[in-house]
Formats: sequence, structure tokens, C-alpha cells
Amino acid sequence: MVLAQYDYLFAIGVIFAFLDAWNIGANDVANSWATSVASRSLTLFQAMIGASIMEFAGSLGVGSRVADTIRTKIVSPNLYNDSPEVLLLGMVCAVIASSVWLTLATRIGLPVSTTHSIMGGVIGMGVASVGAKNVTWVAPAGTKGTEVINTGVVSVFLAWIIAPGLSAIFASIIFLITKHGVMLRNNPVMKAFALVPVYFGFTASLLVMLLLWKGGGYTINLEDNELAAVIVCSGIGWAAIIAIFLMPWLWRVVVKEDWELRWYHIPLGPFLLRRGEVPPPPSNFQGAIRNFYEGHLTKEELEAKRAAALARNDIEAAGTKETANEANIADAIVKSSKHSDVGSDDYANVPEKKSIVGPKPEGLPWYSGQMLFWYLKKVLFNGVDQDVVNMQKKKDILSGDLEEKHARAAHYDNKAEFMYSFLQIMTACTASFTHGANDVSNAIGPFTTIYQIWQQGQVPKNPEVPLWILAFGGVAIVIGLWTYGYHIMANLGNRLTLNSPSRGFSMELGSAVTIILATRLKLPVSTTQCITGAIVGVGLCNGDWRALNWRMIAWIYGGWILTLPCAGIISGCLMGFILNAPHWR
Repeated sequence: MVLAQYDYLFAIGVIFAFLDAWNIGANDVANSWATSVASRSLTLFQAMIGASIMEFAGSLGVGSRVADTIRTKIVSPNLYNDSPEVLLLGMVCAVIASSVWLTLATRIGLPVSTTHSIMGGVIGMGVASVGAKNVTWVAPAGTKGTEVINTGVVSVFLAWIIAPGLSAIFASIIFLITKHGVMLRNNPVMKAFALVPVYFGFTASLLVMLLLWKGGGYTINLEDNELAAVIVCSGIGWAAIIAIFLMPWLWRVVVKEDWELRWYHIPLGPFLLRRGEVPPPPSNFQGAIRNFYEGHLTKEELEAKRAAALARNDIEAAGTKETANEANIADAIVKSSKHSDVGSDDYANVPEKKSIVGPKPEGLPWYSGQMLFWYLKKVLFNGVDQDVVNMQKKKDILSGDLEEKHARAAHYDNKAEFMYSFLQIMTACTASFTHGANDVSNAIGPFTTIYQIWQQGQVPKNPEVPLWILAFGGVAIVIGLWTYGYHIMANLGNRLTLNSPSRGFSMELGSAVTIILATRLKLPVSTTQCITGAIVGVGLCNGDWRALNWRMIAWIYGGWILTLPCAGIISGCLMGFILNAPHWR
């Protein structure tokens, strides 16, 4: 290598670039899937499988093949043409600062922006190496078009407002259409049959839009009108496929309550409509449609529960802490409730979560086959063997009275919610693919600069990202998600407001629309900001602002504000110490 004397810097860059990408998986990927898990559309294990596939596919297939060496043109690489080794050192300091801050935030359960973390690192090293005057704080005079809002440090402050604001607007519109067009109608299931294929087609169009706009390892040679035609036709085609194959299956399962059907019968499509009458189900059959509001009381139920506690002079139980007797009262109230199509037996007989890892064998030496197999399962599956839904019920100073907040959110028909759970899976996949395509560059962009300067000995003019670096980033993201992604998921979803499939679908789709729009405008928004804004928008559409956990929202927003200066200070201090450290020859 041309700069072989800096092998140690390259090695450090590899380690911390991996840590940075690991934190993207552990911190950011939860944004795409937390609502799906919280609403019970997917189990944590299913979400991890889907996220692993979509994140890696987005990273490798559509990840930035041309790296913007200095994030959003904050520091011009031309300033380092005479001393590329300083830029090499600067990128190492930036990725160290970003990964250290993200590790701390992930450990304390704070969802932060990985995009703004690496930007802070670049700003810090730029100030320390070329001075604050050479950092692009705002777009230069004469800048036109979208470059005005995506150039310089000011783009970060704009993103704090634009990203959550747009996500809240888009998610609110989608949920209000769903709420008044389906959930509040006399026959919500039949209205859902009309609207669900439309939403599937719209989501497919968004995904195709991303593929065409962003590009990847392929070239798109289409005029604007041709691009529009491809996007619209793709959506219509996917909606037709859903109408032909999925909707007949849903008709049999939801309307006819055909308990014999399984997911692998979906490809039979129209032939399912020719099935005869449904035989009586087995006595132990619990139903394909679960109670998506299991464990969450309505306002009337909560008032009755707390009134019963007061009648026993149990002042503490009438507040936010639940005793065993209260739980029995709550169960009795919910079983008699008429708000759900799911029977009381379904609620009472919900199976407990089965552990993948299982209990640790006792009385065996560590080297025994059974014990070694348990350790292997512990290493591989501990991160997906968590009960995130119950973790989200944990009470602390940030959660407040979650039971009261959840009670202010309306409960809708479970059969209609079941149909939206399929939509939520697709929107989660779309958001995850979009995230992998966008945010992998936060780790591999600086690492690409490190690698190419180390290899070539000069500042790269148009740094094309090698495929193995994209794969490196994708693998690190998946490992981070698989091992520690559950931790951030526990602080999203139901800890902000009550989730259900119709709500979660609206949140994810609103967030995906914002991210794709930001991709087009080249605005460095954060998926954390987008999903948080979408959650707030949907929560406000409940008609009661008290259905939202404003303490947690404020805590998350505070994390966004802290991210850039914290990463910048760490990076700037490292860079300054190294450049100005005394030495002898």
C-alpha cells in the first residue's frame, strides 16, 4: 500500500467502522420494526428475520455506490489535497467519535440519529484540522434549488423540524383516511377489503420510486414521464396481485373463519373461493385473529378497574401500580367487554411466549454437549429471545402512567386490524429496505475514504464504494440488529402511544414517504426523527393529545440535539490532541 506506514490507522478504522455500523443496526433499525412488534403484527423473531433480509438487501443492492466523502459537503476534501494523511486521520477520528456516542446512546436506550452522529464527527475533525472558517455552516451565496437546504451544518437543524413535521403530516393523513374510511364505519371489514389493495399498490410504488431515484449498481436511462409510468404501473400491478391472491385468502380467514387455512395457501388465490363450508373448529382452537389490544384497557375499563381498587381502600392500586388483585379485576372487565370481535376465551387463553434459548441446564459441566449447545443458543438467539411487548410496559420516570395514556386511544375491530397487519409487514419491509439503502453510507462513507487514501495515497475525487465494503456494512448492521436491536425497540412503540396494526401501518408508511422524499432532496434526515414524528402524528389523531407520552418524546428529541455536539466534541478533541501532540524524532 502507498501509505503502509499508516496501517494502524486503517486497522483502527476497520474496527470502529464496524462498531458504527453495528450501532446503526442496534439503534436505527428498531425504527422500522418497533411498531410492528408493539402492535403484535409480528413477533420479535419474525421482525428480526425480515429486518436482516431487507437491511442487507438495501445496503448491498441500493446502498450508495458513490460515497459523499465529507457528509453533505460540510468540509471540502480539496483542503486536504496536499496532506491526504490528515484526511485519513480525520475520518478515523470521525468514525471513532460517532461509534462511541452511538454505543453510549444505544446502551442507555436513547434512539438517536446515526446520520447526524457521523456529521458531528466530521464537523469536529474539520474544525480541529482546517479551522471553523473552512467548515460549511450554511449554503454559499448563489446556491439554488434543493442545494440550499441540503448543504452545510444548517441542514441538520432543518432536519429537526422538517423530518418529524413531514412524517407527522403524512402519517396523520394516512391514518385519518383509515380511521374514517374503515375503522369507524358500520362494517369496517368490508371497507378494509376495498382499501387494503390500494394501500399495497401505493407502498409498492414508493419502493419502486426509491429504486429508480436512488439507483445503485445499475443505470436508469428513462425520461421523467417514463419514470412516472413505471412507478404508477408497478403499483397497479402489485395491487392487482394482492387482489387476486391475498384478498381471497383473507376473505376465507376473516369473513368465513376458515380455520384450516394456513399462510402457504395464499398462492391458491381465487381457487380458495370455491372451498365448501367450514367444518367446526377443534375445541382447543384459539382463532387465527388475535386480540391486538390484549392487555390494554379502554378508558371505561380502566376507570372501573381503579374504582374497584378505591372501593377496597387500595389507594396505591388506584394509581399507576398494579397488584395481583387488580390484574384479576382487569381480566374480568376485559372479558365482558364488547369492543372486540375476539371472544373472551381467546383473551384468557393467549399462549405464553416460548423461549428459543430455554432454561440453562443445571448440574452439568460447562463442556458437556447439552451445556455447550445451550451456550451456542444463548449467543445466537439471546437478542431475539426478548419479550419486547412486556418490556415496553416497564414503568419509570419517562413512561409515566402508560396505562392511562393507552386507555385514551380507541380500540377498533380486531378483524379489520388483522387485515392491516399484512400491510404493516410490507410497510416495515419498505422502511427497512429504505433505511439500509440510505444509512449504510453513514458508516461505509468515511470508511471508504479511509481505505482509498490508505491504498492510493491521495484524496479520491469520485470515491466509488467497492462491493465488499457495502457487504461489510450490511453484515455489521444485521449483527447489531440481531444482538442488541431489541433494546431500542423497548423504548419505541407502545412507550410513546398505543400501537395497533392500522396505527403502525400509518406510522411506517408516513415515515417511509418522508425518507424517500428526503432521499430525492438529498436532505440528511434521520429515520428516528421520521418514525417519532409519525408516531406523534398518529397519536394526535386519536383526538386526545394525552394519549401520547410527551416525556419520552421530549427525551428522544433531546437526544437528537445532543448527538451532533457530543460527536463533534469527541472527534475534535481526538483530532486536536493527535495533530498538536508533542513528539521527538
